[in-house]
Amino acid sequence: MTAGGPRQPRTWVGAALGTVLLGLLLPAAVPAASRDITFDDLKFALKKGAAFQRTLLTPKIERLDTQRVRIRGYILPSFQQDGITQFVLVRDNQQCCFGPGAALYDCILVEMAAGKTTSFSVRPVAVEGVFRIKPYLGPDNKPLAVYQLAAFEVR
Repeated sequence: MTAGGPRQPRTWVGAALGTVLLGLLLPAAVPAASRDITFDDLKFALKKGAAFQRTLLTPKIERLDTQRVRIRGYILPSFQQDGITQFVLVRDNQQCCFGPGAALYDCILVEMAAGKTTSFSVRPVAVEGVFRIKPYLGPDNKPLAVYQLAAFEVR
């Protein structure tokens, strides 16, 4: 007997269900150290005007999915200067990579972890977080971005 009454035996069904629920609630194990990557590591062969297909991604890119990474780039300007919780990280700050016709691999949608924010900077920033291959579709059902990052730090 325990202080709270008799101990109930655990069944294999209960243990299995607990394991499944725990796996759904907790994120996958993330390595303690971030891997430094660049936008060059995210390039894949996509002809101008061709539709994106996941099979275009290299095995090297696929291995980055769900990994903790650090990547340098620029925050795409918006109207908000402080308290930013979501932004687009781009390869460079030149006009060529913004707007229609920009390469899908030259941008990453970034969402800050709960309670974290950042401020806009014209200087390059290093963003650290968990990298995901997760296409973001626009209103025309075409991908606007292929990569996302759940960020916990922007420096």
